[in-house]
Amino acid sequence: MSVDTRQNSRRLYDGYDRAPARAMMRGIGFSREDLAKPCILVANTWIETMPCNFHLRQLADAVKEGIRAAGGTPMECNTIAISDGVTMGTEGMKASLVSREVIADSIELVGRGHAFDGVVALVGCDKTIPGAALALIRLNVPGLVLYGGSIAAGKLDGKDITIQHVFEAVGALAAGKIDERRLEQVENAACPGAGACGGQYTANTMALGLEFLGLSPVGYNTIPALDPRKTEATRQAGALAMELLAKGQRPLDVLTRASFENAIAGVASTGGSTNAVLHLSAMAREAGIPLELEDFDRVSRRTPIYASLLPGGEFTAPDLDAAGGCRLVARRLLDAGRVDGTQKTADGRPWAEHAGQAAEATGQRVVAPAGAPFKASGGLVILRGRLAPEGAVVKMAGHERSKHVGPARVYDREEDAFEAVKKNAIQPGDVVVIRYEGPKGGPGMREMLGVTAALVGQGLSESVALITDGRFSGATKGLMIGHVAPEAAVGGPIAALRDGDEIAIDVEARTIDVKLSPAEFARRMKAWRAPAPRYTAGVFAKYAALVSSAAEGAVTRPWREESAPSPGRRDAALENGGKTKRGVTRRRAAIRGQASRPKRAGKVKSVAKSAPRRGPAVPPARKGKVTVRGRRAR
Repeated sequence: MSVDTRQNSRRLYDGYDRAPARAMMRGIGFSREDLAKPCILVANTWIETMPCNFHLRQLADAVKEGIRAAGGTPMECNTIAISDGVTMGTEGMKASLVSREVIADSIELVGRGHAFDGVVALVGCDKTIPGAALALIRLNVPGLVLYGGSIAAGKLDGKDITIQHVFEAVGALAAGKIDERRLEQVENAACPGAGACGGQYTANTMALGLEFLGLSPVGYNTIPALDPRKTEATRQAGALAMELLAKGQRPLDVLTRASFENAIAGVASTGGSTNAVLHLSAMAREAGIPLELEDFDRVSRRTPIYASLLPGGEFTAPDLDAAGGCRLVARRLLDAGRVDGTQKTADGRPWAEHAGQAAEATGQRVVAPAGAPFKASGGLVILRGRLAPEGAVVKMAGHERSKHVGPARVYDREEDAFEAVKKNAIQPGDVVVIRYEGPKGGPGMREMLGVTAALVGQGLSESVALITDGRFSGATKGLMIGHVAPEAAVGGPIAALRDGDEIAIDVEARTIDVKLSPAEFARRMKAWRAPAPRYTAGVFAKYAALVSSAAEGAVTRPWREESAPSPGRRDAALENGGKTKRGVTRRRAAIRGQASRPKRAGKVKSVAKSAPRRGPAVPPARKGKVTVRGRRAR
């Protein structure tokens, strides 16, 4: 069956009635012949505020050459990007996770508005990767996400260093372990050129995950940013996008439950970032594929760690490329029976075929030999308990400590915690608690690398734990627990904590708890009042009104849906044939094309709907219990 490679763009450019559209395009150099070819959106995230995306203009030229040579007409647009590393520890960091939604929305808008037949997205810093992937899934047109690649390692005293070492040096300076001259030496050496942060931090984690998912060409993303091979590989990727268009392969033809489990295994096996839990969850929801927090824990538990990559290991992302890249990791996991080799890659071939072509560098030490992994189970662990009934995430890579009991040191802002660390107020055994930094409370769920790296720099990483309803950078190491849900701002149990409360963490048992009597816990929660919103207008207020729990991927949506059900409620729903009254109401409304809000029992208002037309995005503090989904019951 032949594929109409112009099924979208012909609506915009074909026929006498579309002469005005063609006339406008002629004004910027497109001929009638150009507009008669498939039109491919090249969605660029180039920006001059960071090294991660700085080189993407050159890659855009290369991918457009490949598209033109294969018979397509590329058109480039640019969207935004926020640097996690540059904004870390400041109010600006709140924009990072918000930018994922803006990137996804902006690419989707251009794709739909200008009726593109395919999309190639060029990405770099952390949120540009899932943002572009979300847009591609929504549009569901043939296309690819191309990662600009890792920065080269910096060199200092004959050793490789990355941005992680700069953050840790700040803590070392505060502890008096180094002087300002040494800090400047580290600062000057860490980032030698363009490219994303060089360990298996969030950008490289998600880049590898997208190769496993089938949204990026196998082997492309691991090529470093300034490697001479990158330009030609980008031209070939442009041609591949046209091949996918010709055979009609769309993202939803590739994305399956098994491909998501493959991606989780790839992340777990390389000691990847906990942010993968947020982003893969969001992408699965966009694709309509069931994926729960327990799936991350289950897959990670069975997956060995085969790659020794920073922050928990020894090597940088370019070292993985030199050792054999994503194909070599996949081959190890296939040999161990931990991934599904029948799943499609971006070019449509099965993973088993690509893994069989892995070229392992002689004598490489980055990827462990088959059957002899660095660690028997992967790095992603999901905890639950009284402090996190909806779940929390910890990365068990680079440290072995699985239990910790200690007094809480509670801070309601990241800045306050960082000041305490700089003043040496955190002692061995403490549990640092940073709350009101979740998706709604921040808003934007900031990463806490400044705090965690400072603790490492002071030599406290093996004696202190940290929990937060915010996030952690992929460069974080130690017993650091993030994504605590429900978050404090909606009345999650973390809001009840006070200085000195004894917190117990048991990773093997998958629990996180506080040693308080039920009566005292209930008394504190009864007295709790929601804080006033930090933003009452603009993008942050809008995001806070629409964003979901971290346990659901912190996705935004136009109305409040049912949260991920507890095991008991899920079982009850399954006993009813997998249907609930609320779910049936939604499905029927969707079929009728209605976006009506389902009725709820009692006088319950969502935060978004109860907001006045002017002023605060959420109501000011008032009496009444707040449920775990942020709804206020009178």
